[in-house]
Formats: sequence, C-alpha cells, structure tokens
Amino acid sequence: MNHIAPPPDRKCLIVQPIHAAGLDRLLAHGITPVLCPDADMETVARHVPGCVAAITRDAGFDARAFDAADRLRVLVVHGAGHDPVDKAAAASAGVLIANTPGTNAQSVAELAVGLALAVARRIPAADRSQRAGQLGFRERAAFTELSGGTALVIGWGATGRRTGAILHHGFGMRVLSHSPRPPEESWASHAPDLHGALARVELVSLHAPLTPATQSLMDRAAFAAMKPGAILVNLGRADLIDEAALQAALAAGHLGGAGLDLSTAAGPRGPLADFDTVVFTPHLGGTTTAALARTAEAAAGHVITALAGEMPATAINPSVWQGRSGCRP
Repeated sequence: MNHIAPPPDRKCLIVQPIHAAGLDRLLAHGITPVLCPDADMETVARHVPGCVAAITRDAGFDARAFDAADRLRVLVVHGAGHDPVDKAAAASAGVLIANTPGTNAQSVAELAVGLALAVARRIPAADRSQRAGQLGFRERAAFTELSGGTALVIGWGATGRRTGAILHHGFGMRVLSHSPRPPEESWASHAPDLHGALARVELVSLHAPLTPATQSLMDRAAFAAMKPGAILVNLGRADLIDEAALQAALAAGHLGGAGLDLSTAAGPRGPLADFDTVVFTPHLGGTTTAALARTAEAAAGHVITALAGEMPATAINPSVWQGRSGCRP
C-alpha cells in the first residue's frame, strides 16, 4: 500500500507487533508507526520519547515508560484487558487510555468452547496416546458430552455473552451468568450466588476482568463448591484462579479437568502439568487472523480519534481527557 510520507512528529509507538491493517490505517492518517524492538519496559522507555501515541498488548505500560514519555497523549490497549497498564502513572502523566473490547470476542469464545471440548473428549491426551502407539486409550479414559448440561459463564462482557450464545444455541446447554448485572438475553439466567451456581453446572467458563474482587475468585472454597466432574476453562486472566487450589481439586479427583488459555508462567511446567486432564494454550484466545486485523484497526482508530481532539468511545480514564483541552499534539 502506497502512502504519502507523514510528518515525522506524529509518531505512535507499537509496543508489541500488531496486524498490518492497523499500521496501514495509522499511515493513511499521517501517523508514523514506530516498532519497539522489545516489549520489556526498559526498552519501551528508551523508544517512547517523541511519540504522541502508543499501542500496547499484554505487555502493558508501566510507570517507567510513562515517566519517559515526553509527548505521549494517548495509550491504546490492543484488546480488552488493561490491568498491566499503570493507571496512576497514566493519570500523573495526563495520558488518556482506551481499549478495544469486543473486537476479538468471537475468536476468544470459539477457543473457550474448543478448550471445553478438548477437556471433555480428552483430545490432547488421545493424540499423545495415538502418536506413542499406545492401545486402549478409549477404554481407559472417560468422556463427556456438553449437550444437555448447564454452563456457568463468569463475566458477561462481549466474550462471555458470545461464549454463552455458542453453548446455548450450538449445544443446547442451559446458561447461567455470574456478573454484576443480569443478562439481557432471554436464554441466560442471572446467578449472583457464585458457590450456589458452581454446584449446579457441568462447565465453568471464566471471562471476568482481573479486579481486587476477582483475584483468586476460583479458590479452594469455590472448587469445593463445584459439581463433581465439572470442567473449568479460563479465557479471562491467570490470577482469577488459585492454581494450588486447582491442583488440589484435580488431585482429589473432584474436577473433570481444566482448559487454561491463561495460567501463571509456572503452570505448564509445574504440578498442573502432571494431569492429562489439563490442557494449556499460550493465550491464543484473540489470535485468529480475522480478530487480529479487527483489533489492530480498532486500536489505530482510537489513536486517530484522540489525536484529532476527540475522546475515543472506550476511554477508561475520561477524567484525564477532561483535565486538559484535548489530545491534539
């Protein structure tokens, strides 16, 4: 794609790689993408001076980076989760933060269902058994159907709603929603009592943001409340789960298994890895080509909007915007 060279003073730091569709959109609006060679914050701090905008993914943006940002006006999170961004440092620096919720909802929801199926039908373990030439796997293992059961979706944002819709309409599951507000969908029921809901369901799908209230939401008491043989999948944040409590529940034979797209760094190499009923994926939820393109274009759009002097619709700290006259450099 051919572009007129943008003026050199409108630069946007790309902390982690994004789809070319987002870079093209920035260039088309006279904004130069600056690709950071590494996402560690020391490197980010060296490359952010002179940039009026930045786009980050799960690397976030810390106080060191904000301190070094001499011209930064807007930081956009590529995706919904913004907990790795230092909000206090952003406020001190007068930097608006926006995110891109919903752009990867379909992709994340599909992986949530895929992980549930992988655990329920023991697909990774079956694959390993076949490759090793081992006989009798289907006679040794137990398999379950999702159809006709009940699912609890924790967090009823765009991805939680989409996951619930696939489970209900595609598998005929009854769907409960544990969230601050009741769902608007007629096919989903509100379940404000978490432990009471856990006792009723065969599948739990985590999509909640990480907050002080949701930190280690799935703890020993929560696992004890779960229906025996139930499956847990996590597409939210690693720290929603107390991994020691999960390990204990698996060791006791209480759970049917877990599918973890997010876990601590030690998870896939620690005691949880000993269970063939646990499936790990490396944060693949929003990484389909279509989702990456949508999210990159949305992130670029928020940069363009902010630098034009308008507040992006998904701003998460609008008071910063109101405290100054606008974002135009």
